[in-house]
Amino acid sequence: MSQETTNNLERENKKWYQKLPHPYILLFLIVILSTMLTYIIPAGQFEREEVDGRTVVVAGTFEYIEQTPVGPFDMFKAIPEGLVGAADVIFIVFIAGAMFHTLQSTGAIENGVGVLVKKVKSDKGISDTKIIWLLTFIFGLLGAVVGFENNIALIPIGVILGLAMGFDLMTGAGMTIAGIGLGFATSPINVYTVGVSHGIAELPVFSGFWLRSAFMLACMAVLAHHISKYAAKVKADPEKSLVKGIDTSDMKLSKSVEEYELTGTHKAVLMVLLGIILVIVWGTLQHAWYIAEISTVFLVGTIIAGLIARYSADEILNTMLKGAADLTKGALIIGVAMGISIVLSQGNIQDTIAYNLATPLENFPPLISGMLMALVHGVINFFLPSGSGQAMATMPIMVPISDLVGITRQTAVLAFQIGDGIMNLMIPTLGGLLAMLALARIPFEKWFKFVFPLMVKVVLVGWVFTAIAVFINWGPA
Repeated sequence: MSQETTNNLERENKKWYQKLPHPYILLFLIVILSTMLTYIIPAGQFEREEVDGRTVVVAGTFEYIEQTPVGPFDMFKAIPEGLVGAADVIFIVFIAGAMFHTLQSTGAIENGVGVLVKKVKSDKGISDTKIIWLLTFIFGLLGAVVGFENNIALIPIGVILGLAMGFDLMTGAGMTIAGIGLGFATSPINVYTVGVSHGIAELPVFSGFWLRSAFMLACMAVLAHHISKYAAKVKADPEKSLVKGIDTSDMKLSKSVEEYELTGTHKAVLMVLLGIILVIVWGTLQHAWYIAEISTVFLVGTIIAGLIARYSADEILNTMLKGAADLTKGALIIGVAMGISIVLSQGNIQDTIAYNLATPLENFPPLISGMLMALVHGVINFFLPSGSGQAMATMPIMVPISDLVGITRQTAVLAFQIGDGIMNLMIPTLGGLLAMLALARIPFEKWFKFVFPLMVKVVLVGWVFTAIAVFINWGPA
């Protein structure tokens, strides 16, 4: 059999998600498709008003307007505009890369992970499954309390720790990226999604805490089981690893765990890292810090760590530049993804899509409406991946619909959490996800294959909780 015939057979035997093009190509094709849609989908818009400093949609005000299709030049222009619009996310990737390369260069992270692994492996009662469940729930809790992009600094640590424990790159990424993402998506105290949605739905902020907490814990258990099952399969047969062939040589421990110990410098650098995390948690919870402030903390912490390691100014700078350069491909893809939203916004079809997807829900019984509401949010999320942005655009539509079809507003907010937050883990238009995948060196197509079956499981769990909410007529308490 010729090599060409073999290659053709291999291509034919691939599943559909294995045939996805390179993420840059995929995103550019979506930019082209979005541009075409501005000629096909009628332009429309809602009236908006300022409420407590936020711009929200006024329910019942949708109207079609004059068509505003995006031309070929503006289509290409949307990409550099996307780079500008996503500058904060792009630069936090560069700065996070610079910080971790600097911290790693001191030997503190490798030795810290090595010492931790040595202690864990000395305890014969801790199995791989227990380790995965423990770490998944820890990262999930951080996502629930601290946020999504706010935890970007933890991704390399989690991946390195996973590799040191003998898992593959995807297992480490699953525990960290999926753990943080799912914790953030299902958090009962998520300011950006639950908080904004409760404000729009005129419900007490963070009400319905216990049912949402149960939902979060159930989702985290499904995630931990999914990762454990994958890790066991890869340990039994390394050829089944989804990330086979990806170079992780500079992310692995370079010696046996028995050789690792922490020097005074290592301990001081790790204290700087702990300080960075604590300052970010404090700033996020007390002062609503976001990407710019977090990037500032990263930058200051990097300089302090370099000085502790007795680096010269030139050494600190060169180490930071090397770390930032390694993440260029992953950082710039975020701007391309942002170009999609710019095209849809310029074509004035985002509101039209939201309106026409949401309105038909009035024709279904309560339980089906609640389930479909989650799916509608999932579809809209592809075009409008911002949690708070989507809440402000769609909840003013969904809240009146929930009143009409007979489901409570709490249930409508739960449907939003399912469709917006959970789906965020598998769409290529979310800058934060792409940033984390870049730090973990996971290609999007590999991540999609890992996370797609997980998302099916979690959505089914979400529907079970939706049914419970409808059955108990879940109120504002």
